[in-house]
Amino acid sequence: MKIISDNATQGIGRAILNMKKESPQIMFGVGIAGVVVSGFLACRATLKLRETLDEFEAEIADVKQLEHSDKSVTRYPANEYGRDLAYVYVKNTAKLARLYGPSVIIGGASIGLLTGSHVTLNRRNAGLTAAYSALQLSFDEYRERVKKEVGEEKELDAYRGTSIEKIEIDGKMVEERIVDPNRWSPYAKMFDVDNRNWQKDAEWNRIFIQAQQNYFNDLLQSRGHVFLNEVYDNLGFEHTKAGSVVGWVIGDNGDNFIDFGMFEAASARFVNGWERSIILDFNVDGVIYNLI
Repeated sequence: MKIISDNATQGIGRAILNMKKESPQIMFGVGIAGVVVSGFLACRATLKLRETLDEFEAEIADVKQLEHSDKSVTRYPANEYGRDLAYVYVKNTAKLARLYGPSVIIGGASIGLLTGSHVTLNRRNAGLTAAYSALQLSFDEYRERVKKEVGEEKELDAYRGTSIEKIEIDGKMVEERIVDPNRWSPYAKMFDVDNRNWQKDAEWNRIFIQAQQNYFNDLLQSRGHVFLNEVYDNLGFEHTKAGSVVGWVIGDNGDNFIDFGMFEAASARFVNGWERSIILDFNVDGVIYNLI
């Protein structure tokens, strides 16, 4: 029985957790539907509005006609006139409220749901951004400590999974850095035959990438910030979720320049014209919104 009970409570707990996870989307969807329903009800109420207003005006006219009736007839007391006029206004105002009430209530609730969805997503994004920034800071500090211990070049080789192997070039055995592309940073991209800007001419590829790096450095200096997705777009790579928030900002928290990693040791064959493809890695400063 205990096992069954635990399984049941865990299932309920997971369902509640999934509901919380999807709550922004649920609130947004219900809010949009509510806005549509509210608009429909408002339109339907408007079709009945003329009839209600006509009754309103007729009742007011009746009361005012009694007030201005022949003085030889029993006089219409002023206090009764005021009371009857107030009654007509209250009664017909209530009719108008009932007419448009459902539309107003549903519309207000829908706006509340849309606002709740927006607030929830903002809180989650703020939490994710803070967590990412803390993780990035911790990782950068770790890398700096390793650099001090083993040196910058060895640390970079370890970070990128670079190994030294002997290969034959023009009949001679030479040492060559072999790079594992799966060990590079999550922002790294392979510029190769699958890229729309890649050409069979190695020199053209080198000049193209160098020109893009120069352009974005000029843009960084003139505008003060550059998003990684902007760089991806010009180089011919698809946008990423991370690329929409990370990049470079002029200030005290970054390098104040953009580097594609062209002139590192691992890219020597590309720079020297022996390779037509290259793995580009970008020295992003972090989440831009946290750096401004």
